[in-house]
Amino acid sequence: MITIKNSKEIEKMRKAGKLAAQLLDDIEPFVQEGVSTLYLNDLCEEFTQKHGAISAPLNYGGFPKSICTSINDVVCHGIPSEKDILKDGDIINVDVTVILDGFYGDTSRTFMIGNVDEKTKSLVNRTKNALYRGIDAVKPGKYLYEVGRAIEQYISKFGYSIVRTYGGHGIGNNFHEEPHVLHHFSQENKIRLREGMTFTIEPMINMEKSYGVVTSSIDGWTVTTADGSTSAQFEHTILVGSEGAEILTKTANSKN
Repeated sequence: MITIKNSKEIEKMRKAGKLAAQLLDDIEPFVQEGVSTLYLNDLCEEFTQKHGAISAPLNYGGFPKSICTSINDVVCHGIPSEKDILKDGDIINVDVTVILDGFYGDTSRTFMIGNVDEKTKSLVNRTKNALYRGIDAVKPGKYLYEVGRAIEQYISKFGYSIVRTYGGHGIGNNFHEEPHVLHHFSQENKIRLREGMTFTIEPMINMEKSYGVVTSSIDGWTVTTADGSTSAQFEHTILVGSEGAEILTKTANSKN
């Protein structure tokens, strides 16, 4: 059942989304060489509490930290650790979700650390472009599969692959709602878009042609590429408006 948000709910989602975007803006100066992912986690938790919100990932399904930090070949759900120190040439996706006044704002960015090679830079930049191709495809009355079609048409020419095991999701006063948002074309997403729908678009793009992923048998969370290739991701929470998508997880100063 896909929930259509009313005006009061939408306003709450705008506030939650803006706070999530502000959190990524705030953390960006600290995402640099020599910093541990646990330090980033603690800064995010401090920011979230200071602004009267809750870190949604913390204890969600047993997840042990406040944010997800996914480095290089980690596709998603990387667990912050004092042992994971950012190095020159790394890329890291920082995925944050806040709960403010009962509603969720979910967003992520991939940051590049120091001297990242050109091949990896291209992957990161193209993944960000793919997100916006998907967002631009959102129109009331159109089908949700146009999001995946737009992303796939753009990404396929580079020889990359789109992760299929994970996708975007509906969001509101629950972390994960219907619909499941695929980032490749599929009739499974033959869902008519209506004003008031809210969901995330969050393509995970692997450097090589294999979209296979593996979940850690040790922590049960960390998802890596099956072939060890680098993976990048960007995410926004969007609202289906009368003309198209309204990005809820963005501020005037946001670079993403």
